Amino acid sequence: MSTVAERLAGFTSTLSADALPPEVAVAAKLHVLDTLGCGLAAFAVGVASGARDAMLEPGTTGPATAIGAPHGLPSTDAAFYNAVTCHALDFDDTHTGSIAHVSVAIVPAALAAAESEGATGAELLAAIVAGNEVVTRLGMAAGPLFHNVGFHPTAILGVFGATAAAARIMGLDAATTRQALGIAGSLAAGILENLADGSSTKRLHPGFAARSGILAARLAAHGETGPATVIEGRFGIYNAYLRRGDLDIDGQLSDLGERWETPNIAYKPYPACHFLHAAVDSAAEATTAGVDADEIEEIVAFAPADVVPIVLEPLADKHAPRSEYDAKFSLPYSVASYLVHGKVDVMTYVGDAIRDPRVLELTQRVRYETKDFPTFGKAFPGGIRVTMRDGTVLEAELPHQRGGEENPLTDDEVRAKYAGNAALALGSADAAALEEAVLGIEHLASLDVFGVLGRAAALEAATA
Repeated sequence: MSTVAERLAGFTSTLSADALPPEVAVAAKLHVLDTLGCGLAAFAVGVASGARDAMLEPGTTGPATAIGAPHGLPSTDAAFYNAVTCHALDFDDTHTGSIAHVSVAIVPAALAAAESEGATGAELLAAIVAGNEVVTRLGMAAGPLFHNVGFHPTAILGVFGATAAAARIMGLDAATTRQALGIAGSLAAGILENLADGSSTKRLHPGFAARSGILAARLAAHGETGPATVIEGRFGIYNAYLRRGDLDIDGQLSDLGERWETPNIAYKPYPACHFLHAAVDSAAEATTAGVDADEIEEIVAFAPADVVPIVLEPLADKHAPRSEYDAKFSLPYSVASYLVHGKVDVMTYVGDAIRDPRVLELTQRVRYETKDFPTFGKAFPGGIRVTMRDGTVLEAELPHQRGGEENPLTDDEVRAKYAGNAALALGSADAAALEEAVLGIEHLASLDVFGVLGRAAALEAATA
């Protein structure tokens, strides 16, 4: 039987935009739009500037556009730059079944490779879907296992999707694409120890994946080789990272080209860890009539046990986020912010917002209880119970987080999210031109329109 890498390579190397069902093509385009919007907003508020400066420091130029950069960059540098920027707010999409941020690794890699290769929009679209399907299938076989042992699936699996996307753009045949995927296995890395102190390494992970994907494809194109059993082998990804040789990857590959996971990638309504979204929306539902945060006696969050180490423990740290990024992984902070201010948005996690005394005082009243939600694995569920000082109890539960397959955002809501994010960094004409281009990407003979991303401005400059 063919290896996993061989089967993936055979599928992705021949995928064309014409072969995509309409709903798959529409979903892919909306996820591109959403991803770029997240990157524009992050650039506007100055998040992840260190990663961008590091890519600009050498002074090298190239054909690939970088958001807000004064000039183009080599494809690998642009891929890293854009992927980190698009992930910096943690506002980008997540595939629930694989618990991976998909588009933020795939879109920057595919776009940078496509600009460098002079590809068409149709080729770019096919490459993006190819990358999406690789990440999601590999991730669905593992479910929460990568998270459970401290690895970040966005990083570990994203490099395989980015490699497939870059190889498709470069026109590599199935045999060479398979070699590229084998090489990618030695570039797969990313741990979640940033949760210990709120440091920023997690937002770098999709950058590593996107950059390494282009590098792996390029190395294979020049004759370097990688193991055919990179996924399922004795020292392949599943065994080396998870000590599991029994995962059902065959079940995930048997219907490639028939079942599509791209439409199942979930959008984020809030710029924070997806595991806490259901809690915020439950707080909103429980308090539709409004609530005085100062009159809250206690807040109890209900969460699956697997998400507790990410957004609820150590509870003392989650009560007092140490950094902007730390706050994005604090369910107590996010729920308290909503209850104090009536909203959670980009600015909730920027600058002095994370030191708001009313919010921090309320976080101290948040505790949690684990709960077995039947939907966990297919969705990111959660719930909230708010007890007021007068004894009133307000409670709500969300079995499927908003923006996911079972509780979707409409196309118009996704476009509105993009418009709000893009408006922070681009003029209205540029934002509209980019939206029109992305939503009609399969008709683009060239990708010159993506040059508007380079005109992104910081928020203070845009409003001056």
